Amino acid sequence: MTDGRGQTSRTAPSAPGLAVRRLVHISRPVLWINTIGSGLVAVWLTGTLFDLRALPIILWLTLPFNLLIYGVNDIYDQDTDAANPRKGSLEGARIRQSEVRLIAWAVAVTNAPFLVYFLLALPPLANAAILLYVGVFVFYSAPPLRFKARPFLDSLSNAAYALPLVIVPAAIEVSPVWPAALGLMAWSVAKHAFDAVQDIVEDRDAGITTTAVRLGARGTALWSGSWWIVSTALFAVVSVPVAAVNLLIAGILVVCLLRDPTPETGHRLYRLSVAFPYIAGSFAGVLLMVSIVLVGYP
Repeated sequence: MTDGRGQTSRTAPSAPGLAVRRLVHISRPVLWINTIGSGLVAVWLTGTLFDLRALPIILWLTLPFNLLIYGVNDIYDQDTDAANPRKGSLEGARIRQSEVRLIAWAVAVTNAPFLVYFLLALPPLANAAILLYVGVFVFYSAPPLRFKARPFLDSLSNAAYALPLVIVPAAIEVSPVWPAALGLMAWSVAKHAFDAVQDIVEDRDAGITTTAVRLGARGTALWSGSWWIVSTALFAVVSVPVAAVNLLIAGILVVCLLRDPTPETGHRLYRLSVAFPYIAGSFAGVLLMVSIVLVGYP
């Protein structure tokens, strides 16, 4: 389409379109792997490539739940995010106070239908795990609990990222693979603290005492390394190759941070840390699918 001068013109995005794009950005799509990936692995661990009973959960683990995690986080972290140079990129949005109502409504509108359906359709164990999953991530950021500002609880609370490995099997009424679930819990504890190293200066200046602020970069490397060793041992019960990949990537991250224990090093390593679940999760997923197709796992 051209204007009167023969120049190509573009139709401006509509207000609803801009709002949707903004909400997707706030949900941090690059990190959706932490929820969707866990959900899909949970399905494969039941011994099937897919079960339609898990589909509503997998859909919920896309935009709706990630908007809940990061939308609530951004609402309560406006002061610290304003001073954080990482925000406003793929690593997280920098929201305005005028956007709070939109985000809150979007979180409610996208999550409520799923939660009502789960309450009506899923067994009690699945609903209990879902309630815990939602509660932990809301109160990670929101007062009065605000785990984010409580050293060690901030890191430990992120074990909840593994709850899809309990929710999905409970929903389709099979037993969870507990070594995998517990291993992912330990892995998530480690990764949260490790990723927070890059924010030590901003968090300290804002008066927020995270695990990384309390332990410092070197201490956090040791804390995360210890939890990654625990996760490796638990993963080895399910798959030695997956455990080996986990140990290799975790080892690279920890050793690099120990060699130069600074927030700047933490920031340089963040891309590898983001890639960690993509690499390890894809490897685990391929092994599981091959096992299901060729040898009838489990």
